[in-house]
Amino acid sequence: MHSSMLARVQILLGAALFSTGGVAIKLASLSGWQVAGFRAAAAAAFIFVLLPGARRGLSWRTALVAVPWAATLVLYTLANKETTAANAIFLQDTAPFYLLILGPLLLGERIVKSDLAFLGALVLGAALIFLSTSEPLATAPRPVLGNVFAVAAGATWALALAGLRWIARRPQQSNEDPLAVVGAGCVLAFVVCAAYAFPVSSVRLLDWGIVLYLGLFQIVVAYVFIARGLRRVPVFEVSLLMLLEPALSVLWAWLVLAETPPGAALVGCGIILGATLTHTVFKARAIAR
Repeated sequence: MHSSMLARVQILLGAALFSTGGVAIKLASLSGWQVAGFRAAAAAAFIFVLLPGARRGLSWRTALVAVPWAATLVLYTLANKETTAANAIFLQDTAPFYLLILGPLLLGERIVKSDLAFLGALVLGAALIFLSTSEPLATAPRPVLGNVFAVAAGATWALALAGLRWIARRPQQSNEDPLAVVGAGCVLAFVVCAAYAFPVSSVRLLDWGIVLYLGLFQIVVAYVFIARGLRRVPVFEVSLLMLLEPALSVLWAWLVLAETPPGAALVGCGIILGATLTHTVFKARAIAR
């Protein structure tokens, strides 16, 4: 009972750390390219130095999956710099929409009727967020562009998840480690962002502190917490516990930045959150039957 409860706490801690990304990115005075590149470099250094399994698990497959992972890191950061934190996280959380399409094509996983209803709810929620009229804010200067980045991040995140599932389904003898995907993706993200991140001028000490926090805690420590919790918590329950991330992302943005999305966008966020929760519960019941 103690180890099972600890595993659930680890999942929640990981989700809570993930949720701080939007606010931390906005608080940095660095550009989106600089934040994305430098936090990726910090995360890669921590992963390959502190987690030897990531070095041993490198292969051409992990390198291939690292490409959409890196794209997600960059696109999500750029989205947070341009639109509200709520829009960025909830539009990225439309990844299941793409996964239900990619599943049959890449993984041979079939779609059922309940999946189609879920797809419709995600499309409706994303449309309300994307099409809601929003005046530029100090923390969201170009919301339309940010929404585009966030939608793209949802697609690349879906590809990354499909790739991670592809690796996880391979025989254990392959020794491929998902942490290697994270590390390689961070290296690739830094390389891509470096072209736009330099030169660096007038950087505050706070900015470097934010970059280190994002790299070490918001990526590495959060991922380790979740990876450990996954060993003892059923996958469907993990997906429910991870819903803490988008909920807290909106809360942090409201408390720290006084950022409130338009009403239509909030409705869209609620539809996506409710649809994900409902679909997860029904899937779990179907599997149990």
